[in-house]
Amino acid sequence: MNSILTQLNNLRKEGKKSLAVLVDPDKITDAAHVNHVINLIKHAGADIVCVGGSLLVEQGFHNILREIKEKCCVPVVLFPGSPQQISKDADAMLFLSLISGRNAELLIGQHVQAAPVLKKIGLEVIPTGYMIVDCGKQTTASYISQTFPIPHNKPEIAAATAMAGEMLGLKCIYLDGGSGADKPVSPAMIEAVRAAVDIPIIVGGGIRTERQVQEAYDAGADMIVLGTVFENEPEMLFSLSEVKERWSK
Repeated sequence: MNSILTQLNNLRKEGKKSLAVLVDPDKITDAAHVNHVINLIKHAGADIVCVGGSLLVEQGFHNILREIKEKCCVPVVLFPGSPQQISKDADAMLFLSLISGRNAELLIGQHVQAAPVLKKIGLEVIPTGYMIVDCGKQTTASYISQTFPIPHNKPEIAAATAMAGEMLGLKCIYLDGGSGADKPVSPAMIEAVRAAVDIPIIVGGGIRTERQVQEAYDAGADMIVLGTVFENEPEMLFSLSEVKERWSK
């Protein structure tokens, strides 16, 4: 089986798009909720399930991850908020380096803690330049990381930051408006980053409509991650995944 990163690169070369859902274990209320989420993922066309969160105060992370992995036929990728969110039951992990901020712990510090564990369990690691974008409100990610997001109307800053990340050897760029963002990352910013780098671009935060998904894909996003809309209106996944299917034909 090809690695997750290889699959992303191959889809990009073929001009196809992908769609991921983000499951935050803190938002899972009970076993019935877990099963409902799993059934939606199985039937609504998601390509990848990302699991993780910025805070994670509940203790069910590993159990929820394991259940999703056992019952879903799509890859499960960790979207970690800390070195504690590592599991051998996942298929891969986005090894997030917060290149939009200047917090050394999230640039390299926590990675040093996580590296021996990741090496031992043999999990696929995807070096990812994580960029928080100001999309209308302070998010948990920006608060916890104690960093300033990239201004929404400054695509040139995002482009230069992504370019530096690629030059440092990162294999993906993740533009994130954060959980509950008022609006998504702008098409202009996605276009600027797409013109600056030749690696997969992941975009999440504030995407709630078919038009927003279409605009992000058109601007150059390779993967869309749906978080809040999947939590609040999970049935929307069906119509949003149809945009991906139409684009990729």
